[in-house]
Amino acid sequence: MRYFLILSVGLFLCQRSFAQQNTPKGQLHGNFAMMWQQYNEDSIIGARVPDAKSALNSYGNITYTYGDFSAGVRFESYQNALLGFPSGFNGTGIGSRYVRYNNDNLDVTVGNFYEQFGNGMILRSYWEPMLGIDNALDGMRVLWKPYRGVYVKGIYGNQRAAFDSRLINGPGLVRGFDTEVSLKEVFPRLDSSGRFNITLGGSFVSKYEAGQTIEKGNEVFELPQNVGSWAGRMQIEYGDFQINGEYVKKINDPNADNGFIYREGQAMLINAGYSKKGLGINLNGKLVDNMAFRSSRDALLFELPINFLPAITKQHTYNLAATLYPYATVINGENGYSAEVYYTFKKKSALGGKYGTNISLNFAAVNSLDTTQLVGREGMIFGYERNSLGFGTSKYVRDFNVELKKKISNDWYMALTYYYFEFNTLATPVTQDFKGIVYADIFVGEVQYKINAKNTMRIELQNLQTEQDKGDWATVVAEYTLSPHWTFSLIDQYNYGNTNPDARVHYLYGAVAYSKGSNRLSIGYGKRREGIFCIGGVCRAVPASNGIEITLSSSF
Repeated sequence: MRYFLILSVGLFLCQRSFAQQNTPKGQLHGNFAMMWQQYNEDSIIGARVPDAKSALNSYGNITYTYGDFSAGVRFESYQNALLGFPSGFNGTGIGSRYVRYNNDNLDVTVGNFYEQFGNGMILRSYWEPMLGIDNALDGMRVLWKPYRGVYVKGIYGNQRAAFDSRLINGPGLVRGFDTEVSLKEVFPRLDSSGRFNITLGGSFVSKYEAGQTIEKGNEVFELPQNVGSWAGRMQIEYGDFQINGEYVKKINDPNADNGFIYREGQAMLINAGYSKKGLGINLNGKLVDNMAFRSSRDALLFELPINFLPAITKQHTYNLAATLYPYATVINGENGYSAEVYYTFKKKSALGGKYGTNISLNFAAVNSLDTTQLVGREGMIFGYERNSLGFGTSKYVRDFNVELKKKISNDWYMALTYYYFEFNTLATPVTQDFKGIVYADIFVGEVQYKINAKNTMRIELQNLQTEQDKGDWATVVAEYTLSPHWTFSLIDQYNYGNTNPDARVHYLYGAVAYSKGSNRLSIGYGKRREGIFCIGGVCRAVPASNGIEITLSSSF
């Protein structure tokens, strides 16, 4: 609170001073969010109660801008972090602070910042408060535009490792630079039509961590202090076509993720697409081999990731598909591809009807790498060797889905979706009840009815059928919106196919939300099942819970 008062008084005095000098006024912006949860004991679903009986996650961002200058802080408070939240979030204090100068060609930040090079496979620093991820860099960032179409980035700093009433950084030092060139901007006459462009990019990132030795067998090995990684990328656009690819290479980096082997790492991502009115086609391929890259060699899970490896599967939104078997990249090694087609049947055609009909098909397949495990001293040092660029013998996931969306009338809208999963719970451990491949069919029907200008009703019916894991599930979602302020929702998840009759529980949860302008308050009560919560292909496990949840957010 002391820091908040000092900052507020300082900003107030600055604003007064600027106003008296008849110069352009500075601007103060910010946002605030909190989530409070009260827990009840529920032995049937395995919900536990912490000693404090409740938990609170909250934060507030304050940003002040004046001309080319800006400064900001984020206050955070975890009065016992929510259950299921990663460790390293405790107490109340300042979790982020920065000062920034930004004009047309130069952007300099000192303090905490977030950055991404290319697709993020070599560097991605980001904040996702709902997942408990914050690997902000603390140091200096420079963005420079030396010439039209040429962009240069440089970063240097430590990563945020934890928060305990203050910002706590990790031991490793991260350094890197990135350059991108848009040929159409550099050479405007390259294509006078504006339909053709080539963008080239390159990155280098290294991390430094004090030296260490480990014992393997009867030998002692030195762990590298400096680990470098480089990447190259290209994007070609021509009319309705585009293709982009990125390749990343990392030198030997013994760490906890790979069992402290000295094998080099690499990753490759290729995306190709065609898009025109009514039709879209996307093809993707990805290979990941030993690409765990962290600023601490002993870190695991959410701790100190330097890079981000996007999942090649589609990010689903319906509850059963999104939370029971969501796939995330296996960072030590996987090989996969996906394909997706969107098509719109035109209005007033036989299949389009009065308003047109949208259909999409998506398929993704991911396997292990094609490798041979090395033995003896060679295996102890390098672990394995890759035989080819093809699939290995272990199936990780098969994900096929087809979705149809249609506006029936001015008041009615419907969507039908079918999913087929083959999901290896050994590769992605989303459940403790079954180890192996789950074969599942999911059917979803959604209908929305616009009662009048202010009242809308939406209903989802979902069904998952499987003979593995916990068996069949059914989910009903009902949502009523009274514009512009009120939303009422109810969800019931029922594991009716569980082989244990005592586990056939209705997870009933209801909520009401009120929104006005940039302010939103939501109050919910009920049971939530144990499962996986994902955002953008990054997931965390959440425990079963029973109780009240209150969320509040606002911006100014």
